[in-house]
Amino acid sequence: MLHRRTVLAGCALAVTALATVATPAMAEPNNSPASSAVKPPPAMVEAMQRDLGLTSAQVDARLANEAKAMATEAKVRATIGDAYAGSWVSGTTSESFIVATADASKAGAILAAGAQPKLVGRSLATLESAEAALDRAAAGAPASTSVWYVDVLSNSVVVLSSNAAEAEAFVAASGADRSAVRVEQSNEQPQTYYDVRGGDAYYINSSARCSIGFSVRRGTTNGFVSAGHCGRAGNSTTGYNRVAQGTFQGSSFPGNDYSWVAVNSNWTPRGWVNNYSGGNVAVRGSSAAPVGSSICRSGSTTGWHCGTVQQLNASVRYSQGTVSGLTRTNVCAEPGDSGGSFISGNQAQGMTSGGSGNCSSGGTTYFQPVNEALSAYGLTLVTG
Repeated sequence: MLHRRTVLAGCALAVTALATVATPAMAEPNNSPASSAVKPPPAMVEAMQRDLGLTSAQVDARLANEAKAMATEAKVRATIGDAYAGSWVSGTTSESFIVATADASKAGAILAAGAQPKLVGRSLATLESAEAALDRAAAGAPASTSVWYVDVLSNSVVVLSSNAAEAEAFVAASGADRSAVRVEQSNEQPQTYYDVRGGDAYYINSSARCSIGFSVRRGTTNGFVSAGHCGRAGNSTTGYNRVAQGTFQGSSFPGNDYSWVAVNSNWTPRGWVNNYSGGNVAVRGSSAAPVGSSICRSGSTTGWHCGTVQQLNASVRYSQGTVSGLTRTNVCAEPGDSGGSFISGNQAQGMTSGGSGNCSSGGTTYFQPVNEALSAYGLTLVTG
């Protein structure tokens, strides 16, 4: 098994290079604006057309105007100093660039820079001071009041709350300049979001690290599949960023080597596998690849490596017992890669189980076929 452990009971033996028997590995210890001349990626143009209701020409114009505004803003801000009160673009193609100032004498400098001046009552520094007072009092904010921000267009600090009276009390207790703060009715309750992505790291009970296999769902419950030896039902997990993530719902090892984890609402399952080159590989299905097929593996220790399918239905005797029905490959892997994604083309194949060798000298790695895990737990693969 290719996960790393420091204190987890019953941990596996370390993988050694050129081992004659595949042995489990131990788990990882917790240890300037772009030039407008650059053509935007087609996906960006398409998304802007779709979401902003623009034509392709308008997208080009908007991006060019915004790049110019970014450069102008830095110069104007340096020129007018403490009088600066924020800036923004407006118009379909961001053709207007407005710079606010609390000092009327700075209007000429703003015009000279090619922007439109707007005289306001408070500088940006004054607004930020009011916001900082709210920040310092954040621990005392009521549940109804979860958002506040500097709004340069209204020259105020806006507090969003579903209960105006509670928000007013919070503002008063914070010591913020009340004249600079505006309470607005809102039911907004933001929450953090993270992606569940094949190949990314996760941590088990704060004492071991493995890798995500594939995103799955069971009914309305989101989660992912991984290796069975990574954890037992009831074990808690945190994500690659050490944020609370989920709980093991089922695990089978030895005999099999699969498990599934249900994640909380902060995590969103994605039909992707991390290619460790700054991108993702979309998962389209889980048709099993025949022997000789090319196959690639993603894991949190060694990243992305490829090889071929050597044999199907292999049995491997680990120190904890024998696992049957594995697929043998000549793809390398190392401790911490356990549970990570095996994919052929865009078809999910399985989750890293164990092996011998390493990614310096090469090795042999076995994976647990994903379809068996999906069937065993009644899971549906999330596709990209």
